[in-house]
Amino acid sequence: MTFGIAPSPAAATTTSADLSTASATPLARMLEPAEWAAAGIPLLRDPREVVSGLHSRHHPRPGTAVVAVLDPDERLRASASFTRRTAPADGWLFRNVLLAQLRRIIPHDLRRRTPVRTAVLLYCREGDARWTEEDGAWMWGLRDACTLHGLRCGAYITLTRDGWQVLGEGRGGRHPNADSTPGPFSLSEAPLPLPRTGGAASEILRRVAAR
Repeated sequence: MTFGIAPSPAAATTTSADLSTASATPLARMLEPAEWAAAGIPLLRDPREVVSGLHSRHHPRPGTAVVAVLDPDERLRASASFTRRTAPADGWLFRNVLLAQLRRIIPHDLRRRTPVRTAVLLYCREGDARWTEEDGAWMWGLRDACTLHGLRCGAYITLTRDGWQVLGEGRGGRHPNADSTPGPFSLSEAPLPLPRTGGAASEILRRVAAR
């Protein structure tokens, strides 16, 4: 499913002073490749499988971003895709969009001392695989959104007509690419958590089991 970018609840409550500051220094909210590489971003064990799985699941086209949450075994826990509206690249705005999507698809892990789930971002765009300021803004936004949601910040991956590239790692491939036909979905999925029960719900389940 594809979603348009919309202001997050956090963005809606931002003061005019915050907006003024945000618009005044957009370039301060991006990360260059050297900064990203120095941030200790965990490496994907099998980036091709992750990229192929997300490509098959969401069918991204240029302008589409896919944010996904992986468990420690790199199984998919949740993902969402949305289109980027035409606007200047700004990490602060990207952070708000990513945070809104994460809040929608998976509970936060803020109560954990150490994050156990990792968020990765796949962005399908025009151009070649070389880093752009737009990529830097997405990197900044992903890192900040992960911090606010209690997740580990994972890989940032670009998908172009030349293929895919994990920025900051030098790993990539020609397939899939922005023009590829999606194949069968193959990225392994983690089992869904058991429903929480308690009180009256537990009593009802006990009675049903006893019949």
